[in-house]
Amino acid sequence: MSRMGKRPVAFDSKVKADLKGNLITFKGPKGELSYEPNSAVSLKIDGNQVLVTADFETKEGRVMGGTARSIINNMVTGVGNGFTRVLNLIGVGYRAQVQGQKLVLSLGFSHPVEYQLPKVVKGQVDNNTKITLTSCDKQVLGQVCAEIRKYRPPEPYKGKGIHFEGEIIRRKAGKTGKGK
Repeated sequence: MSRMGKRPVAFDSKVKADLKGNLITFKGPKGELSYEPNSAVSLKIDGNQVLVTADFETKEGRVMGGTARSIINNMVTGVGNGFTRVLNLIGVGYRAQVQGQKLVLSLGFSHPVEYQLPKVVKGQVDNNTKITLTSCDKQVLGQVCAEIRKYRPPEPYKGKGIHFEGEIIRRKAGKTGKGK
């Protein structure tokens, strides 16, 4: 296990942790998450931190120790502060709107695309082209963003498509007109 995997995961007073067997549950202002690591990993709550220990004799224990610590750290951050991802729609006529837990996208197809958001993900649209997704579960949020982006990935010639905020798309030169 790496040096990072041996470090305890600290949480503050607004996050409550509960350990039953090897199932750990975190409750905070942004939601509630639970996780049960592999059998090669054991957990222990000591005050306001979680200690992750693994069986170093097995390959599975060495591999899963750091992974379990990273997942638990993301859970603590998620239920305490939450995670946010921003998607920008770039293209003529591209727009989005949120209707309850449904995201309706107009992306140049002959029909609007409707995407059902999971319960732990909340969506908000600004200026019809900026989608802000927030959640306490980092893995689910990343999966939702990838599925939405799959409808119109950014293309390198005009830059149209669904971009992550701050993402740099490498642009290509189009036709040069030479070759006659």
